[in-house]
Amino acid sequence: MIEIVKPGLSTTVQDLGRPGYYHLGIPLSGAMDRESLIAANLLVGNEEGAAGLEAVFLGPEIRFHADATVAVTGAEMPPKLDGVEHPGWTALAVRAGQVLSFGFLKAGARAAIAISGGVDVPVVLGSRATYALGALGGHEGRALKAGDRLAIGPGCPVGEGRSLPTGLRRKAEPVLRMLPGLYDHRVTGEATERFFADTWKVAPEADRIGYRFRGGHALDFVPREPPFGAGSDPSNIVDSCYPYGSIQVPGGTEPIVLHRDAVSGGGYFMIGTVIAADMDLIGQLQPHQAVHFARTDMEGALAARAENAGRLARIRDALA
Repeated sequence: MIEIVKPGLSTTVQDLGRPGYYHLGIPLSGAMDRESLIAANLLVGNEEGAAGLEAVFLGPEIRFHADATVAVTGAEMPPKLDGVEHPGWTALAVRAGQVLSFGFLKAGARAAIAISGGVDVPVVLGSRATYALGALGGHEGRALKAGDRLAIGPGCPVGEGRSLPTGLRRKAEPVLRMLPGLYDHRVTGEATERFFADTWKVAPEADRIGYRFRGGHALDFVPREPPFGAGSDPSNIVDSCYPYGSIQVPGGTEPIVLHRDAVSGGGYFMIGTVIAADMDLIGQLQPHQAVHFARTDMEGALAARAENAGRLARIRDALA
């Protein structure tokens, strides 16, 4: 059992999500940085998809009521046991009565906190992940609050001090690769080239539903006769499905990359889609961080996926 003394800014229970329901309007949810959660779980001896905690910008304060092994990965948010700082990406032994807290955020945005045995909340549609917008999963379908108590499953003993080599810890990068398409024919060729040339900055309105970017040029649209149901705004389309990572640009001004808790469809055009290999990186971007969108093709996207799979295999080998 663990007790939430202070919840941090926004701490939720997350696993690797609930695929298979997006066509019903229920998103994948799960960890924004899946690779970091997998690494944290492997460090403490859990299955890769065990539920842990995801903390955003400001870490929680957690009292343990039983012995456990803990690992904190992802954002550089130094873990502390009874006020003593310990390294991240490392298995830590926690004794009953000790309090886990966190130092100030130094890099990244989201920390994955794995506890041996996993966080034992009810399984909803095959997952323990929190989808707060739909009040689904996690602990009562919401972010954690002070006083919440969470059960922990039976854990396997692992050696304290196990650590993931620095070279296998992926850092957020300022370039997001994307496949142009879907509805990019709605904008002029010159506008598309400016989109890739511009420097964009993460807006404060960046969360699990979508990351908004601002600072680049507004898009110029190709003239048209609005089709029935699309509305007069040139960025509107007749309602369409949204893939994960799709980049909608309402009004042609501020791109929004749809993420783990995204809605499944709507009436904004999409200039393209961020490749799956870079979706974890978005979850570690801080507000006002500068990024560029880079054009790629299907061959490049598949190569990036293979590269990610290779790194994950090396993580498994290192922590076997």
